[in-house]
Amino acid sequence: MKNLRTIRYTIFLFALFVLFVTNAQEMDKASPEDVGMSSERLERLSQTFQGYIDEEKLPGATILVARKGKIAYLKSFGKNDIEGDVPMTDSSIFRIASQTKAIVSVGVMILQEQGQLLITDPVGKYMPAFMETKVAVEKEDGSYEIVPAERPITIRDLLTHTSGVSYGYGIAGDLWGKAKIQGWYFADRDEPIQATVNRMADLPFESQPRSKFVYGYNTDILGALIEVVSDKTLDVFLKENILDPLGMEDTYFYLPKNKRERLATVYSATENGLERAPNPGGMVGQGAYIDGPRKSFSGGAGFLSTAMDYTRFLQMMLNKGVLNGKRIISPKTVELMTTDHLPFPLGEGTGFGLGFSTVEDLGLRGELGSEGEFAWGGAYHSTYWVDPEEEMTVVYFTQLIPANELDDHGKLRALIYQAIID
Repeated sequence: MKNLRTIRYTIFLFALFVLFVTNAQEMDKASPEDVGMSSERLERLSQTFQGYIDEEKLPGATILVARKGKIAYLKSFGKNDIEGDVPMTDSSIFRIASQTKAIVSVGVMILQEQGQLLITDPVGKYMPAFMETKVAVEKEDGSYEIVPAERPITIRDLLTHTSGVSYGYGIAGDLWGKAKIQGWYFADRDEPIQATVNRMADLPFESQPRSKFVYGYNTDILGALIEVVSDKTLDVFLKENILDPLGMEDTYFYLPKNKRERLATVYSATENGLERAPNPGGMVGQGAYIDGPRKSFSGGAGFLSTAMDYTRFLQMMLNKGVLNGKRIISPKTVELMTTDHLPFPLGEGTGFGLGFSTVEDLGLRGELGSEGEFAWGGAYHSTYWVDPEEEMTVVYFTQLIPANELDDHGKLRALIYQAIID
């Protein structure tokens, strides 16, 4: 009997150990050759990006390439802070701006899977101010008139950026300016996101619903919608449903002060080389992500994150909604999100799904990659993509605004794909 109790206790302890290891599991690192890539060829990637640093075209950057579920390449270059001579590291934290959109879009789909909404629903069903919106129509003399929207905008319109809402600089930019709602930056706002978004509903949008792709506050509106439907602030909802289950421990809207030294500095490319962006500097500067009001959770551009954290999110999408045994969304939801939804092309060979651009015709696009790839990027010159055919995710983080037509994104893509040998 005593031996039986001992065996049972041992099994119990082992089960607890397995549970702990599973929950704490990191993505494994592998040699490039183990996942069909060439170490020698990846060295070209390292040399090229070190060259950008040496030529003072980039302040610092982190590149993470995962293939077949393992990390094949992870390297940081340059400085987190040039003036302070602080090196960029693999754990540096970046302002990821519009890369927030993908995570918030998944949050909306979680609510659909929970039966709390349908993406075909009018936004006004949950946020009455959006039931009847307006559209600014430009006249030949350059003036404009304001007309009613032909129909209520839907949640799907927001997910696909076809609601007509811009970043406030378009046809009726004067009205958006008077309302002090322009640009993607929210961290300095001393009001909750719902208050800002509800004021947007009174302003004229750029186009009729579903008539064109207009990049703007769509995902910020979705963030406010998540708060209304879930009865939780956006940061709490995303933490409970996405960040914590995926182990994204360094992803925040506002950085804990004990992690402030890890936040990369923002630089601007100028005629005189790299210059430190102003502090706080509004949308093009260091921002209020540490010392700001901490009230406005911007679903469109508010997150800070690391390359490893964001890779976990992308790997979940590549795995059709699951990572390390934690299911976030279903395979069919991933399929719907990464399918082109536009009735017109976004660009040559490119469409747009629910929060992601999509590659529809590789030849028309004319860049290395695969059909079925989904992607996007951020205002601070970051980018990412997921290539299901190659079982690969790529995250590239830097803090450079403006970048002045730097060709690093194109070189990044070319040098990663040339390193695939199997």
